[in-house]
Amino acid sequence: MFGVRRVSVWCHMRGFQSAWSGYRLARQQSSPLLTTSTQDVRQLHTSSSKSERKLNQPIVANQMPRPGGIPSFMRLPIQQDTKGLDACFVGVPLDIGCSNRTGTRFGPRYLRCESPQRPVNQGTGVNPFLTHNVADIGDVFINLYNLPEACRNIREQYQNIISNKCIPLTMGGDHTISYPILQAMKDKYGPVGLIHVDAHPDLQDEVLGSPIGHGTPFKRAYDEGLLDCSRVIQIGLRGTGYSSDDCNIGRNLGFRVVGAQECWYKSLEPLMAEVREQMGEGPVYLSFDIDAIDPCYCPGTGTPEVGGLTSIQALEIVRGCRGLNLVGCDLVEVSPPYDVAGMTAGTGAHLLFEMLCVLPGTRCCD
Repeated sequence: MFGVRRVSVWCHMRGFQSAWSGYRLARQQSSPLLTTSTQDVRQLHTSSSKSERKLNQPIVANQMPRPGGIPSFMRLPIQQDTKGLDACFVGVPLDIGCSNRTGTRFGPRYLRCESPQRPVNQGTGVNPFLTHNVADIGDVFINLYNLPEACRNIREQYQNIISNKCIPLTMGGDHTISYPILQAMKDKYGPVGLIHVDAHPDLQDEVLGSPIGHGTPFKRAYDEGLLDCSRVIQIGLRGTGYSSDDCNIGRNLGFRVVGAQECWYKSLEPLMAEVREQMGEGPVYLSFDIDAIDPCYCPGTGTPEVGGLTSIQALEIVRGCRGLNLVGCDLVEVSPPYDVAGMTAGTGAHLLFEMLCVLPGTRCCD
């Protein structure tokens, strides 16, 4: 259900021969009728079906040149489900909830291509692959012609993804996807705390008469009791709005709201210490819209707003989540058609890796 549905291959000159060889190798591994006696053939990096606890490892650059290999996230093994996994990377290629520039349906693909290829976080000393079994489980199936049905698709598949408490690290997709994901989280964990990093509150009751879209996910989550409102914070809000009160919508619902101007010229480590105290020990979901970051760093997004967070502050927010009971994270609104030299996808991919590094149970290298 969650497998990679399509892998794009660009073949130049005699590259077709290499692609055909890779196809034969994959077929040989999946069919006893196509086995070979060659002993030194590189194995396709799909996860092992053995019952023993063996942690998946990404393919690093001294094993395969950095431009090579199947472009799973961090070139991790590809798996069809979450059996045996502590965490997974999963894509939701949706952009039919966008109100402005589309293109986020291509976000998961480009985030994978720009993902880091070394396992150790040198800033924090964490190697998450020492403690967590992680794989890329591909993209969820969604109906791109029907937004309410797409949301049902997402909710049902995430119920399966988290059924064994696997922690999904989601590659969006527009911000609509957070709504059905939070529905699945509530079904599993009850109302969750929320750290929402964004330029926009996404708390409109409806847009153009539609109650579902990337401007409404957290209003739907509030209305349906998916959130523990005493444990919700919005960080980075700014820009234009429908009214002067837009950024106060969350405050009126009991959320803490920290506007972008409150973050200018300062480290956000003290803020994140307060966030950890606010969130306590209950389940927490982290939703990071890439447009929270200033467009000088991340131009490839649908609704850019000047005066945003720096990439350093983005790191401080994610790293500040260490110690929280994170049950899921998403990185949304990367729109590759508007990106420049992969800047936005690269930043988003590194933030997803940083999220993996702060999940419960991760530790520093020995």
